[in-house]
Amino acid sequence: MPREIALSGVYLPSLTLLLPLALLLTWGLDRLFARLGLYGFVWHPALLRTSLFGCLYAGMALFIYR
Repeated sequence: MPREIALSGVYLPSLTLLLPLALLLTWGLDRLFARLGLYGFVWHPALLRTSLFGCLYAGMALFIYR
Protein backbone atom coordinates (compact mmCIF):
# COMPACT_ATOMS: atom_id res chain seq x y z
CA MET A 1 0.00 0.00 0.00
CA PRO A 2 1.41 3.43 -0.87
CA ARG A 3 2.46 5.71 1.95
CA GLU A 4 0.39 8.62 0.61
CA ILE A 5 -2.95 8.64 -1.18
CA ALA A 6 -4.01 11.48 -3.47
CA LEU A 7 -7.55 12.62 -2.71
CA SER A 8 -8.70 15.53 -4.90
CA GLY A 9 -5.12 16.66 -5.37
CA VAL A 10 -4.32 16.54 -1.66
CA TYR A 11 -1.85 13.95 -0.46
CA LEU A 12 -3.04 12.21 2.71
CA PRO A 13 -1.19 9.57 4.69
CA SER A 14 -2.65 6.11 4.29
CA LEU A 15 -3.24 6.06 8.05
CA THR A 16 -6.01 8.60 7.49
CA LEU A 17 -8.00 5.96 5.66
CA LEU A 18 -7.43 3.44 8.44
CA LEU A 19 -9.10 5.69 11.01
CA PRO A 20 -12.71 5.06 9.85
CA LEU A 21 -11.97 1.35 9.51
CA ALA A 22 -10.61 1.20 13.05
CA LEU A 23 -13.63 3.13 14.31
CA LEU A 24 -16.03 0.70 12.62
CA LEU A 25 -14.19 -2.33 13.98
CA THR A 26 -14.14 -0.80 17.45
CA TRP A 27 -17.84 -0.03 17.27
CA GLY A 28 -18.64 -3.60 16.17
CA LEU A 29 -16.53 -5.16 18.89
CA ASP A 30 -18.04 -2.77 21.44
CA ARG A 31 -21.54 -3.92 20.51
CA LEU A 32 -20.44 -7.55 20.70
CA PHE A 33 -18.85 -7.08 24.12
CA ALA A 34 -21.97 -5.31 25.39
CA ARG A 35 -24.24 -8.06 24.08
CA LEU A 36 -22.11 -10.77 25.69
CA GLY A 37 -22.01 -8.88 28.99
CA LEU A 38 -18.23 -8.61 29.11
CA TYR A 39 -18.32 -5.05 30.41
CA GLY A 40 -19.43 -6.38 33.78
CA PHE A 41 -15.99 -7.91 34.25
CA VAL A 42 -13.86 -4.85 33.46
CA TRP A 43 -12.91 -2.06 35.81
CA HIS A 44 -13.48 0.87 33.44
CA PRO A 45 -15.47 0.23 30.21
CA ALA A 46 -14.53 3.57 28.62
CA LEU A 47 -10.85 2.81 29.13
CA LEU A 48 -11.34 -0.59 27.51
CA ARG A 49 -13.05 1.02 24.51
CA THR A 50 -10.26 3.56 24.10
CA SER A 51 -7.51 0.98 24.39
CA LEU A 52 -9.32 -1.33 21.98
CA PHE A 53 -9.40 1.45 19.39
CA GLY A 54 -5.73 2.24 20.00
CA CYS A 55 -4.69 -1.39 19.63
CA LEU A 56 -6.69 -1.89 16.44
CA TYR A 57 -5.42 1.32 14.87
CA ALA A 58 -1.80 0.65 15.81
CA GLY A 59 -2.05 -2.97 14.66
CA MET A 60 -3.34 -1.97 11.24
CA ALA A 61 -0.66 0.73 10.97
CA LEU A 62 2.08 -1.75 11.80
CA PHE A 63 0.66 -4.16 9.25
CA ILE A 64 0.87 -1.50 6.52
CA TYR A 65 4.20 0.07 7.47
CA ARG A 66 6.24 -3.03 8.27
